[in-house]
Amino acid sequence: MSRSFPATIAGSVEHEIVISKSRFITTVAPAPDVAEAEAVIADVKRRYWDARHNCTAMVTGVLGDQARSSDDGEPSGTAGVPMLEVLRRRHLTDVVAVVTRYFGGVKLGAGGLVRAYSSAVSETLDAAVTVRREALTAVRFDVDHADAGRLDNVLRDWVRHHHATLGPTTYGRAATFEVWVPADDVAVLTADLASASGGAVETVVGEERIVDILSS
Repeated sequence: MSRSFPATIAGSVEHEIVISKSRFITTVAPAPDVAEAEAVIADVKRRYWDARHNCTAMVTGVLGDQARSSDDGEPSGTAGVPMLEVLRRRHLTDVVAVVTRYFGGVKLGAGGLVRAYSSAVSETLDAAVTVRREALTAVRFDVDHADAGRLDNVLRDWVRHHHATLGPTTYGRAATFEVWVPADDVAVLTADLASASGGAVETVVGEERIVDILSS
């Protein structure tokens, strides 16, 4: 059985909620490492320099094993950690969240702050496009140009049903296809290609790597 990896997001999303007159503006963004996450945080702080708080949470690493958070002046444990918990519950990594708060004059209390910062991140992530990650194995093969269109259609249908994804197709003396497949499905792909091509396709099994796959 293939190993499960935390997902990430495809791009930045910004969303605002208002709670008891306070504005909570949330930015979530993909961040492949801590340096990228810090750059996102710095950019948000420049844009919202006059805000009372810019609270942050990030998770990085293929396994999501690196995490940081900051309450940025809010009472300890009421902002950064709840934000981080949302990222953890969503099983995300390589992502950073910044919640900018413009204080509206009404104190929310510790429980109210936890709910506000959690909701701000959760609602923003609802609008993000998720990218799942899987350990996939490369399978490559050559076909004549005359057969390339038909095999391309076969593969596009096949990957939709097998948690696989297509790599780039290159055209030289032949058309070279690349498919990234769960290890357990390599034999299935080989058999299906043999059936679709009348035994003409010879596959070459290559390396394994972690591949990002946009969720449909």
